Amino acid sequence: MCGFCDRRSFLTFTTAGFAAAVLGKAGLAQQPRGTVDKPTILNNAYLKETDKPGGHFSRTYKRQTEPIAHNVRIVGYSDLNNKPGFKISIREHQGRWYLYTGHFWQPGWSIVDVTDPAKPEVVKFIAGPKNTATLQMELSGKTMITALEQILPGLGGNKKPFDEGVLIWDIRDPVNPRRLGQFRTGGTGTHRNFYAGGRYMHLAAGMPGYEGNIYVIVDIDNPANPQEVGRWWVPGQHTAGGEQPSATYISHHGPPYVAGNLVYLAYGAAGMVVLDISDVNKPRQIGRLPFSPPFHSRFGIHSVLPLPEQGIAYVNSEDVSYGASAAAHASIVDIRDPANPFLLSILPRPIPPSGYGYRDFSEKGGWQGPHNINHLQHNPDVEKQGDLLYLAYFNAGLRIFDVSHPRLPQEVGYFIPPDPERRFGVLPEGRLVVQTEDVLVDRRGYIYITHKNQGLWILKYEGRKSSL
Repeated sequence: MCGFCDRRSFLTFTTAGFAAAVLGKAGLAQQPRGTVDKPTILNNAYLKETDKPGGHFSRTYKRQTEPIAHNVRIVGYSDLNNKPGFKISIREHQGRWYLYTGHFWQPGWSIVDVTDPAKPEVVKFIAGPKNTATLQMELSGKTMITALEQILPGLGGNKKPFDEGVLIWDIRDPVNPRRLGQFRTGGTGTHRNFYAGGRYMHLAAGMPGYEGNIYVIVDIDNPANPQEVGRWWVPGQHTAGGEQPSATYISHHGPPYVAGNLVYLAYGAAGMVVLDISDVNKPRQIGRLPFSPPFHSRFGIHSVLPLPEQGIAYVNSEDVSYGASAAAHASIVDIRDPANPFLLSILPRPIPPSGYGYRDFSEKGGWQGPHNINHLQHNPDVEKQGDLLYLAYFNAGLRIFDVSHPRLPQEVGYFIPPDPERRFGVLPEGRLVVQTEDVLVDRRGYIYITHKNQGLWILKYEGRKSSL
């Protein structure tokens, strides 16, 4: 019998060993840390050649001027009134469809009528607090929560005053949200949060006295007076309590994804963490699956989507090193026993189309690798996870994988938007290439993707699943 044919044998095989078997030693090695090629931007679009040594970018660059697609067609586009969007959610109300989005470079949120996806219309912009990141939002039924956070230095942050925490909104009138209350952390605010209705919202929060974000549960039964009821952190994070961090980049990115009495945490270098929250006052760890090493540590686990009914979870990292760090990954994990999760497979790395000009997307510039998936499975207006997995893949655009066989995922479609013509913010450094940030698929099958320096693309997948 082969070493992987029974569950006990698989559990004794480490993540590192499995990844080495899949990728080979070269794929797991730390990449050299040379000086990354960051050519000067000319006319906000074209980039000059450079002869600087080091890094992984190719030494020449040609801007992609047209979309490139396989099994995907364009339905519509909105420039979002020159406010690039980031995280998105959606809601159908009385026959009309509304997309809600936070913005990358301007504090605030937009509401887009996508009833006719070929003609999206921004119907409302709600200004956010100054000097504050308003990237993330989440909604369920009549309630929306929006994250407030100190802007990170790499995103243009400074030491000026900022607002933080979570705003709670009534969205019974979908185009005129009414503010109900605010939860404050007293620290740096919250990043990516989870709310599926009911009494509790689940936060990735920068609390005072901790190194990195931790998991916090907040009771919003009275939204005007939200109250923390529970918290959990990786031992070593509570520096104000005398703890010493055990490693760098241990921080809860979020969202903490709740599935019954369990919550799955994307905890950066600490990996995927599973907690029992039967008692919300005392979350208790029951399982963990580390990924770093062999994969990169910072945002080593960026997202976790557990699907207990299928016995699997989709997990991925986020590489912000411009290709100078260890390998990124998008993976499928067996969670039939949440106390003993194990790796099933790693999604194949996207390959540039023939004639694209680069052997690998790491040569193109910008951030690369997986970022966000069609995550909001608790939202009734979002397409339920079936055989297709949709992944926003930074400089490789949108990638679509057939995951009907969890041990053998295959790419079946993609859409690479043209490179931006205008720079709205400080990222990406160097080359102004496309950076696809988020993806959402509604239950009508329309795909929405956002970007650092572009508007909202609306797409439709037209391929067939591969036959396995």
